[in-house]
Order: sequence, then C-alpha cells, then structure tokens
Amino acid sequence: MALTREQLAQRVAKELRDGYYVNLGIGIPTLVANYIPEGMDVMLQSENGLLGMGEFPTEETVDPDLINAGKQTVTAVTGASYFSSADSFVMIRGGHVDLTVLGAFEVDQHGNIASWMIPGKLVKGMGGAMDLVAGAQNIVVTMTHASKNGESKLLKQCTLPLTGVGCINKIVSDLACLEIHHGKFHLIERAPGVSVEEIIAKTAGELVIPDNVPEMTI
Repeated sequence: MALTREQLAQRVAKELRDGYYVNLGIGIPTLVANYIPEGMDVMLQSENGLLGMGEFPTEETVDPDLINAGKQTVTAVTGASYFSSADSFVMIRGGHVDLTVLGAFEVDQHGNIASWMIPGKLVKGMGGAMDLVAGAQNIVVTMTHASKNGESKLLKQCTLPLTGVGCINKIVSDLACLEIHHGKFHLIERAPGVSVEEIIAKTAGELVIPDNVPEMTI
C-alpha cells in the first residue's frame, strides 16, 4: 500500500542526523518537522530567514507573523534566530546546509531534478530550489512515484525544465526508497505491502534490484 503524506515525512525523518542544519521544501517536506526523532538536535532553516523552526502550530500557539518560505505558519524552537533572506541565501550558497528535502515533478536516473515549472500551468516558481540543489551537502527528494494518471515520475531523462543537474542521490517515494548511482536507480526499500513488481511497473528509468528488498520501517 502506498505511503500517506505523513508516512512519507516519517520515513524522510530517518535521514536526519544529530547536529544537522536542514532545509525543508514546500509541500510534503514541511511535514518532516513533526517527526524529528526525540532527543535529536536538528536546526531547520527557511529561505525567508528563520533558523530553528519547530513543529506546525496548534490553534493555541499559532502566530500569523511567523511563517516559512511557503507562507505556512510555523513555530520556533528555543534558540531560534531571525535574519534577512539575503543572509539565509548566503548560508545556503555557502554550503552550510547539511540536508535539503525537496518535492519534485520529475527525477531522472542521472540525478537531474525538475521541480519548478510545468509549461502551460500556473506554478509558484523556482523559489530557493535552484540554490538549494547547488549548495546543500545532501539532497533527498520525496514525492509520489507516479502521477495521478499513473505515469512514472522516475524517468530515464527529465522532460520538464530542470532545477538542477546531477544533484539528487536519494528518493523517498510513496512506493519505495531509491538511490542513484552511476546513472541508474537502485531500489533500497519498498513501502509496506508494495511489491517489487509494482515498483518496476511504475519506474520508467533503469532500475537495479537487489536479491532482497526489505520493507520500510515507519
């Protein structure tokens, strides 16, 4: 069974490490803030100038003036700091973000990502994604494995305008966890109840499958 948005965020949270500075993209990635392992020291950074985001607020704790780059209301942890977006991008471009989690429209087997434009459709735009894929130490993409029409989003070659080239090394989809090595997708884990055959059917790019593919633990 395909993972829900919340389960995707829980699985991505397993990629966090103590002491990391992390940027969470718009959409599913923002949910990762709710699943940081207890006792782990992680600082979440937002392009609009906040270092130290916490979980999403409740009705009692919401502050309409405190938002992330996607204009969602957020909370701030003890020790958080606020600064200009210019300083925020200095941090990103200077390589001081350990992990970036992004959504995507397409990823291909060469590590290219398309996440900002679909010709003929109104999309918010690039935002900080181009800077993040160029400056982050490590990038994880989380998305649905296929479109609503059942078409694969893991391709041999991206068809949409690119956000970054050769920069993606791990994908957590609603069906599987994959890594990209030497121009191929490598299947690492499958979602609980999802068969290898379904993953093969919904992966258009070249896929390497080990003898044993364990189920994800959420």
